[in-house]
Amino acid sequence: MFFLVWGSHTVAEYSRRGLTNAFSLMLDELILRLRFRKPRTPLALLVTLLMCVSQAMSQCPNLPSTTMADLDGDFDAAQSGASTTFPQQCSALRKNGHVILKNHPCQIVEMTTSETGKVHLVGIDIFTGNKYEDVCSSTHNMDVPNVNRKDYQLNNIDDSYMSLMDDNGDQREDLKVPNNDLGKKIMSKFEKGETFNVTVLKACDTEMVIGIKSQTS
Repeated sequence: MFFLVWGSHTVAEYSRRGLTNAFSLMLDELILRLRFRKPRTPLALLVTLLMCVSQAMSQCPNLPSTTMADLDGDFDAAQSGASTTFPQQCSALRKNGHVILKNHPCQIVEMTTSETGKVHLVGIDIFTGNKYEDVCSSTHNMDVPNVNRKDYQLNNIDDSYMSLMDDNGDQREDLKVPNNDLGKKIMSKFEKGETFNVTVLKACDTEMVIGIKSQTS
């Protein structure tokens, strides 16, 4: 059983990386050994195979190795990438919904379909307010951003960075006061000693404060 599991894992790993040279060396060594001395027991055969593998690997010092840290990193990267957007058929998009236009997360403000099945999309970047347009087939998939909103209590402002706390008591200090009219309003309320929440919008690994909410008792 050990031989089967170990052998399957080795074959899968080296096949995945395309390293056939090590197998070629291993098989040559195995054939050579079996030609002059045939193992009489399964254990002897296993020992012979292990010796062949060791000999082959010693002749391929540059073989890459895969660790659990490597696998975890690949998984995290895949998860991160998958969490920012998801595909949706163009015909299923709706006005006031969200879509990626020209690599920007946008809210759809206009959507028209021609007789040929082409869909003309007009959107506004949810962070910058810039306008973007695109045309796609109604059956084509478009990337849709995962858009999240979260409220935080504003505790302090230091050098334009806000000290924020969520409902669980977790704090963060990595967001700046917006450089716009909303930012001026936040600074004014803070300087007056008012207690209030700010709403943070997140999409495509970008975050920004987009609103103010009064706290309810």
